Amino acid sequence: MRHAKIRAGLSLVMAGFAVAPASAGFRSPESVVRNVYAHYGQGSADLSNGLPRDAGTARQFFDPSLRGAWSAPHDAPYDFLVQSPSWRIGPVAITVVRRQFDKTYVAASFDNQGRAITLNFIVVNGPEGWVISDVESPHDSLRMFLAEFRR
Repeated sequence: MRHAKIRAGLSLVMAGFAVAPASAGFRSPESVVRNVYAHYGQGSADLSNGLPRDAGTARQFFDPSLRGAWSAPHDAPYDFLVQSPSWRIGPVAITVVRRQFDKTYVAASFDNQGRAITLNFIVVNGPEGWVISDVESPHDSLRMFLAEFRR
């Protein structure tokens, strides 16, 4: 009888964790990048228009210092995360390049309409989980790009 009560209590606790949605962040550095590129697929409208620029998405994917810049109005000539105004990306290869304390560098490589793209995500582990601190291309960073084209 005692074991049944313990099991029932554990089941309730586990169910509570499974139902509670995460307000921000992800469980691993790789999952942040994987979830970014899930928004660049060919399929449902929600997952084909690129990473949304709303405050909820910014809170989920970016650290506090980058959230405002991501969701601010801008006149960018292309989507930085695919390095093009349009996309048809191939499979995304995700590789952890380096881990330093609470910061991890993750490389994302893919083909976008016949052009090879590699971006380095700088992902930090905070109290809410793993979020993006910056993204670097060979010529620019997401922070600089958003600041340059902000209205």
